[in-house]
Formats: sequence, structure tokens, C-alpha cells
Amino acid sequence: MFKEIINTWNGSLKPFQPYPDIRDRNAWEALDEEWAAKTVSLGESYLHWQFPCLPASLYREFTQTGNRSHYEDVLFSKRHALNALVLAECIENSGKFLDDIINGIFSLCEESAWYLPAHNVYLRDAAQLPLPDVSSPVLDLFACETAAVLATACHLLKPVLDDLSPFIAKRISYELEERIFLPYLNRHFWWMGNGREAVNNWTAWCTQNILLSAFLMDTEAALRDTILRKSCESLDYFLAEYGEDGCCDEGAQYYKVSGLCLFNSIELLDAVTGGAFAGLYTIQKIKNIASYLYCAHVEDQYYLNFADCSPVAGRCGAREYLFAIRTGNKAMEEYAVRDFRQGCKMSEETLVLSEENSLYFRLQNGFAASVLRTCPLGDAAAPPDIYYESVGIMAARDKRYYLAVKAGNNGDSHNHNDTGSFTIYKDGRPMFIDVGVETYTQKTFSDRRYEIWTMQSAYHNLPTIRGYLQKAGERYGASGVICHMDTKVCRIEMNLEGAYPEETGRFPYHRSAVLEKGIGIRILDSFEGAAEDVVISLMTYEKPVVMNASSIAIGELGTLELTGGQVQEVEVIPIEDERLKRTWKHEVYRILVKAQDNTVGMIVR
Repeated sequence: MFKEIINTWNGSLKPFQPYPDIRDRNAWEALDEEWAAKTVSLGESYLHWQFPCLPASLYREFTQTGNRSHYEDVLFSKRHALNALVLAECIENSGKFLDDIINGIFSLCEESAWYLPAHNVYLRDAAQLPLPDVSSPVLDLFACETAAVLATACHLLKPVLDDLSPFIAKRISYELEERIFLPYLNRHFWWMGNGREAVNNWTAWCTQNILLSAFLMDTEAALRDTILRKSCESLDYFLAEYGEDGCCDEGAQYYKVSGLCLFNSIELLDAVTGGAFAGLYTIQKIKNIASYLYCAHVEDQYYLNFADCSPVAGRCGAREYLFAIRTGNKAMEEYAVRDFRQGCKMSEETLVLSEENSLYFRLQNGFAASVLRTCPLGDAAAPPDIYYESVGIMAARDKRYYLAVKAGNNGDSHNHNDTGSFTIYKDGRPMFIDVGVETYTQKTFSDRRYEIWTMQSAYHNLPTIRGYLQKAGERYGASGVICHMDTKVCRIEMNLEGAYPEETGRFPYHRSAVLEKGIGIRILDSFEGAAEDVVISLMTYEKPVVMNASSIAIGELGTLELTGGQVQEVEVIPIEDERLKRTWKHEVYRILVKAQDNTVGMIVR
């Protein structure tokens, strides 16, 4: 699709000027006043900030202990600081932030590597190397993003930086050439795609940032043309991974750096070719990708989640809004505006993106903030009931209940062994949950991944069969999936037998999940094995109170009524991990239901 467009295009590349530089005072002084004031205040908090060094010992820590966060926290804090300072200077045009900006630029340029210790490999899934090879840079997510940060800063501030010294922009150009453009053109990294192995969010995320780096800087036309054409190949591989229904198999949180990075890539390609790519926005698959976040929304801060995705995926902003406009999706457009406004009421982070590594994303938010805060809205429309066949996900709702069920298989990107699991919300609050993932460590993306409790089927709303958990991989999945949806009943059925290892005896295990609108939710498990071989795990956020062996109150939200099974145990699981604490403010619970019959019914009211 992308490659076909560029191969038939015969124009000349145009300059990429998405946002005005610091000289355009009318543009910068017309921006949303609250955004500008808070952005300047954030920049002022970094005045005279000492950009920390990243010593080799800190880089090595990952291969020594498995800890990722110690190094990453320092690296990301430097990007946050530089982003805040650059935008504050563009707003004020006072010069008071320039010394710190220059310190930040040179500090980033002096780092031995822009890529994370966890990504210091040249072959996919190989063991990480303890230190970077500066003569052979790796192109990972954050090397490419750092390049885009520096290119965006240079684009915005080049006139004033050149007045101070022409060597600032020259240094940025040199680093981009050595660390990004030459490796990009001369080496193959797995995320570039080859049509034989799977790609994921890395492809759109890295490609977007390499395009921004090339087209925001004064790079040679021939280099830009070569990068543009190679990027089109990668974007085709990325798009091929998506089903026609537009479902992101990594979930709503990763959509922010996959589907929305695809959008930014299209925007750039269209701008520099004079409109050659505009037709992509009329293609149904692209329209479906644009609407995914809206369709995956539960209520307020919560989203449908599975795999490594958190149910709290972040508020909407400029990119969601603009993608909706480009694809003519009024419901998604208004949803993005409402969610942005709700987020602004809760925290200024939604407005200024103080924890965002991408300077370009912050810039987009700044120039859209005024419209997002003031445009008129119609009546809010609930997202539609939907079945994403490409991943096997059904999501349905009525005025009180939300039910989502994942069929599919255990071969998703960022996979958890969660085939057949469900999540239930009542009155917008989580009732039966998918916990998400803890802070990433070396173990997270290793052959020991499924030793981590959050990855295991026993900590999803699933059965353990003869003591065996589900297995990872595309061949472990549901079969016989049937989904029926109408205005009164939404139902999904499947056989979970194939998601478990052969050691279970592989007897048929059928699960159906039904939302009867205005009534409640029914889950029915029936199987051909012995009842004593099945224990069903149910994960809750609110404290379960066992009223009797077959009736459980889920906090004050409602009740779970059991038939054919009884409560064996209720476990309290403390939430101690920092990443999980962002979503779950207190402990979560696991209810173990022991089957008493070959059919176990669960009625949620």
C-alpha cells in the first residue's frame, strides 16, 4: 500500500514544516493560555538543572541484576527536562532557558548509547550485551525517539541556536548521521520487517521517529528520498500485521505507540509528497485502526485490556483527535475531546504531557490544546458493541455492565496466557479484572517470562486443569469460536481445550459468556473431564466476601452466584510493584472456585 503509492508518485519532496519555529511569534503567542502558562512553569522547574551522566556501571546493571528502571529513569528524565525547556523557550522567547537547552542537547549527544540496555542486541531475542558498541549503534525505540527529540528541538530553535553557534545544529546533524541514518540504511533490524517474521509497535514507532529526524533536519534530498522509500516498506509490513477490523493485538496502551505512530507517519509522508498519501484515510482498514481506542474504551480512565496492556491506558490528546478528523469519524473525534477535557480536570499531565519522552507529541498537544478545550460537542455516544475477529475479542455493554472476552490464542505480541479470559465492569468500576503487567525487568522478555505471575492463566479469569496452566504460543488457543451480537444479547462461545498442554488429557472445555442487556452477565463452563480436575480462578479488585459456598459479594458492586462449583479459597495479592500501583491503589484478590460438576455457572449481578 505505502510502497505502491511512493513507487507511482513522481513529484519532488517538499519541506516538512508542521509547526512554526520560535521566530513566528504570532503563532506561539496565540496558543492556549493555560497550556502555555503550565508549560513555562514546567520549563522553569528545570532551570539550572544538572543533566546527569549515564555511567557504564549503570548500563551494565541490567545484565548483572535484571533491573531496567534504574538506567531508564535517568535517561528518560533527561529527555523530559530538555522537552520542557525547549517548549518554554519557544513560548517566552526570553533566552533564559537557552543555556540549559544547550547543556541538554550536548548531554544527550555525549551519551555512549541512545538505546536501552534491555535492547542492546543485534539479533531478535538474543542475549543482551553488557555495554554498547559505539561503532555499531543499535536502532531501538529510544534511540530513534532521542533522534526525533533532537531534530524537533533543532527545528524549533535553529534560528536562535545558530545565532549562538552554528556548531549546535551541526553536532545534532553529526549524531543523527552516525547513530541513526547510516545504521538505518545499511543494516537490517527486525522491526523493519521482511514479510517472514512478525513485527509490532516498534515498526510504526521507530519509523515515525526516523522520518521526523530526517525531515525536520536539513538533510540532503537524496537521503530523505531513500529514507522515505525504505520507511514505506516497513509501514506496509506493519499494516499487514493488522486485521481488517483494526484491532491492536497489543491493547489500548500500546496503540498509543503503534496506531497513532502510523498516523503521524502518514501525516508526514502526505505533507512531503504534496498529498500523495491522503487517500489512505479513506481506506476502511485505516478507518478501523483510527477508531480502535474509542471502541476499546470502557468508562472514564478504563480500557479493555489484555496482554501487557494496563486498563489505565492514558488520556486522549491531539493525535487521537486529529486521526479521527482525518478519517471522518465524528464519534471518535468527540470522544477524544471529552476524554482530553476529563483528563485535564484530573491532572495537568493530560495538558502538558510532562512525562512524555517525545517532544513532537508534546508539540502536537500544544498546538491542538485550544481547539480541544473549546470546540462544541454533541451528545455523547457510547462505543458500539464489537467483535474483533482478528484477535478474538468481544466487547459489549448496557447501561450498567461491560463485558469483554478474549478468545484468539496465546501468540499475541506482549502475550499473556489469557485465552478465554474475561473482564467485567459494573457502573464503570472494575469488577472482574485483568491485572496487567509489572515493571519490566530482564525476566519479562526472556524464556522465563511465564514464571511471572501476571503472565499466567492462573491469575486471569480462567480454569487450571489437572494442575496445568495454559501454554504460550500461537498454537495454544481457542477453537470453535462463535460470536453473536444483537440489541438484547451478546454472546461468545469457544472451546479452550487447545490452550492447555497435552498433559491435561485435552478434553473439551467449553466456555460461553453472555451479556443479557438490562439483566446481567452469565459465564458458563462445561467440560468432559472429571470435576475434581478443574479449579477456576477469578480476579477481583474489590474485596470478595463469601456469603456461602456458592454466593460471593464483590465489594459493594454486586454479587457472583455459582452453580456446579463452590469457593475453595480467597487469596489476597498485595500490589507492591510501582507500575501496577498506577492502576491498582490497593491489593487485588483471587477467588478459587472448585468445580463440583461438569458444568459450572457464574451469574454476575
